[in-house]
Amino acid sequence: MMRYAVLVFLGACSYGILSTFVKIAYDRGFTVDEVSGSQMLLGVLLMWTVALIARRRGGAVAGGTPKQRPTVRETLLLLAVGCATGMTGMLYYNSLQHVPASVGILLLFQFTWMGVLLEALLTRTLPGKDKLLSLLLLLAGTVLAGNILSQGAASYPLKGVLLGLLAALTYTLFIVFSGRTATRLPSLTRSAIMTTGGALTVMLVYPPVFLTNGALLNGLLPFSLLLALFGAIIPTLFFAIGVPHIGGGLATILSAAELPTAVFMSGFVLREHVSGLQWIGVAVILAGIAYPEWRRMRALRNQVG
Repeated sequence: MMRYAVLVFLGACSYGILSTFVKIAYDRGFTVDEVSGSQMLLGVLLMWTVALIARRRGGAVAGGTPKQRPTVRETLLLLAVGCATGMTGMLYYNSLQHVPASVGILLLFQFTWMGVLLEALLTRTLPGKDKLLSLLLLLAGTVLAGNILSQGAASYPLKGVLLGLLAALTYTLFIVFSGRTATRLPSLTRSAIMTTGGALTVMLVYPPVFLTNGALLNGLLPFSLLLALFGAIIPTLFFAIGVPHIGGGLATILSAAELPTAVFMSGFVLREHVSGLQWIGVAVILAGIAYPEWRRMRALRNQVG
């Protein structure tokens, strides 16, 4: 189980890297539709290339047998799950046009309790004390790491708040249902179909004008490749492999690694000021992430002893 938890953790960390590359791309003059569209288009092309090569070689693919084919129902369900990833990015980026980044992060991180609640509803079981304590640590750390305390009690546009909460909801749906949909299929196949769903969603909202306006060959391509790797390929594949083995509740907690990663990247790459309270928040979040696994390992040792 540990290796699957590590995969989900790394997938979440890859999401945290995105904001740094997106900020740099915006500073170079590229727009949200160019960045989002090129990311998803290159992501789906690369993912299908890897999936088809693996299938042709007939080697072992994590999570299934390479020759297994999805049914029409499974394909539609996986496309729907993939739509959630495309919607998350679009909703979050639009939310940031109306609220400060720190508030946007706080809104997005409502997926922590949303995921545990959704998992409890789906399994009809109440979350244990370990998960509840972990959630409290995550929420406390998010307030600190998101620099919310320094924002005061200013009111923010309702539109921005609603968009941020919707982004949290779609991210929750992706985390939970990526581990419950068509799990008999190879993880690469599932990931490729989900990435296709995300790309189609983005393309419907943001037509791929970057293919004709010259942006792709005038500096956008390197950012597109990085964003495709860390925003479309790694997290989708790692979640597809790991979530079915650890469950949506724990996956939601591990996914909180996105915020500490974003803080680290902004501090060390973008050279933005990160306060002491924010670093304390990062430490609290990491403690909240590690706590359920620490409890599980302690219980195993007690059983062996």
